[in-house]
Amino acid sequence: MALALDILRAASDATRLRVLTLLRSMELSVGELAQVLDQSQPRVSRHVKILCDAGLAVRRKEGSWVFVALGTLAVVDPLLAALDAWMPADDAATADDRARLAAVRADRTAAAASWFEAHAGEWDAIRSLHIAEEQVEAAMIAALGSAPIALLVDIGTGTGRMLELFGPQAAQAIGIDRSSEMLRLARAKLTERGIDQAELRQADIYALPLDTAVADAAVLHHVLHFVQHPGAAIEEAARVLQPGGRLLICDFAPHEREELRQRDAHARLGFSDEQMLSWFASVGLAPVSTRTLGGGELTVKLWMARRTFDVCEVKAA
Repeated sequence: MALALDILRAASDATRLRVLTLLRSMELSVGELAQVLDQSQPRVSRHVKILCDAGLAVRRKEGSWVFVALGTLAVVDPLLAALDAWMPADDAATADDRARLAAVRADRTAAAASWFEAHAGEWDAIRSLHIAEEQVEAAMIAALGSAPIALLVDIGTGTGRMLELFGPQAAQAIGIDRSSEMLRLARAKLTERGIDQAELRQADIYALPLDTAVADAAVLHHVLHFVQHPGAAIEEAARVLQPGGRLLICDFAPHEREELRQRDAHARLGFSDEQMLSWFASVGLAPVSTRTLGGGELTVKLWMARRTFDVCEVKAA
């Protein structure tokens, strides 16, 4: 009874109903909500707090921004079903909000395009050193296969390309990155592609904001060469995989391009099969496949492993 009363009280306001309707379309920052609702940010923040206190929404801080998403389905779905039954399809206020939401989408796309234009040279310099990205992605698709994925986790999501690639086959997809700027770019890119169901979270790859043994698949795409402790990152990825869950790593084979350390902040100059398989074994991951993609100055490697038993059992042994 208490939960029902909290939910009904939180929903008993026109602005908060508008917020819930907007969040059905996509995750939005408080500033974006204020823009669509044509209200001040402090006022919108108060409404958001009430929704969050009732479990109808959740807030996530990314740098100086706060993003808002719908709460858990068990709490939100009954209310949304009621709204669908009660609200006319041609509701004028909802139509106006959708029009302003389209402007938010356009702003995100424009901001992302501007950033990519400014940094295109840096990306192209790295890509020119290895096999075409299209071939790398085709190999990754072949490795993971086309079967449905219940929960996909993209660790170090960057601009969200892996969510764009694999998100459509996942019932739930979560991208994690410690950079708030990268997450804003990813959000804009995914919005442009119509992949609004993907969830983005700001966190460290050594401390993923997920429970143990929940994911069916995890991806580390060109992430490990940037981190100081790749083994620890792999251990954390293994932790969130359920038994039988798969980890797909795409990175470079060992190389001697020392300038990448200074120019592009590469902490590691590639990884050998021996290194990778040793890390897998230490955290309860069984190797499934290894693939080498040559054809450039840098060789790209794909390593696939499957979680065989609980990480805690490995540490206790």
